[in-house]
Amino acid sequence: MKALRNYLDKIKPHFQKGGRFEMLHSTFDAFETFLFVPNTVTTKGSHIRDSLDLKRTMSIVIIALMPAMLFGMWNVGYQHALSIDAGWSFFETFWYGFLKVLPLIVVSYGVGLFIEFAFAQPRGHEVNEGFLVSGLLIPLIMPVGVPLWMLAIAVAFAVIIGKEVFGGTGYNVFNPALLARAFLFFAYPSHMSGDKVWIAGLTQGQGVVDGFSGATPLAKAAAYQIEQMPSVYDMFMGFIPGSVGETSTLAILIGAAILIVTGIGSWKIMVSVFGGGLAAGLLFNAFAVNPYMEISAWQHLIMGGFAFGAVFMATDPVSASQTEKGKWIYGFLVGFLALLVRVLNPAYPEGMMLAILLMNAFAPLIDYYVVEANIRRRMNRAKKVANV
Repeated sequence: MKALRNYLDKIKPHFQKGGRFEMLHSTFDAFETFLFVPNTVTTKGSHIRDSLDLKRTMSIVIIALMPAMLFGMWNVGYQHALSIDAGWSFFETFWYGFLKVLPLIVVSYGVGLFIEFAFAQPRGHEVNEGFLVSGLLIPLIMPVGVPLWMLAIAVAFAVIIGKEVFGGTGYNVFNPALLARAFLFFAYPSHMSGDKVWIAGLTQGQGVVDGFSGATPLAKAAAYQIEQMPSVYDMFMGFIPGSVGETSTLAILIGAAILIVTGIGSWKIMVSVFGGGLAAGLLFNAFAVNPYMEISAWQHLIMGGFAFGAVFMATDPVSASQTEKGKWIYGFLVGFLALLVRVLNPAYPEGMMLAILLMNAFAPLIDYYVVEANIRRRMNRAKKVANV
């Protein structure tokens, strides 16, 4: 690392003002701060001094995503092996999934970072590390069979329309990763729904053994095929078809523990999302008029992308509520609306995406009324003290 540090110090003057590559200063700065701690310090004014800057925050989220990503790679290979009745070893299974998921990650980062650099350079702005997380989240919430060119368009839409037009990192109203999924869901629905899109190889027409189905638990529930749904164990562990990183609730909970222990993710939002989901599920159980409503409330929490959305999407520090009381309200409504959309509207079996995007729009309003309520309480308290 010392040799790399010396090399960067040697070429750094070329990227500073007056250097041959001054126009690429933002690009060089982005790579330097990604590799090493910035050597700048505060010189005047009031500043928040904390060891956790944006880069370290994003790095911890990446670490928390690793269990879901690695299991997702293995599960991609596992589902394909089941579809062709192949007795692969653990390494063969993981390697197949790795080769299928890696291009999605490369395209996501390649397109997203290119756009980030393209917007930062002309304005002379620093390239923020926000896309480090979004670039990994996007492939993890996609079907493994999504065409790469579609993924590239979705990433471009998410970064430009969902982020840069609002001012870049820290100013976006909606979660960029979910915008990418929403774009594909509505623009290319045939590649985001159906049994074939969740299993690598099926979309290429490879032979499938008799009786194999690539249907997700949500698809079977929406079709009232409750008896054909996977076991609770398989759904919790993740041995089911689905988006790359959303199948294993266990891997997601490991990531949740990392985020909570490090203080990066809001446990209040996570708990309230699950609470809202349970409340909606219990409500449906009480008025069960169809087989879907009869599914146990807690079982909904391990189906589809509910757990992944609660841990990694709803807790986005930019698009979620900022006030402490607002986080409880925001999270509860996300969980409640997710099941409301999922159960009552079969056209959108995965309600988590729409619920979070909808609550992203209302998060500032929630915070506004929470702050206003605090102001009124303080004013009333001040009046009582003055009257005494």
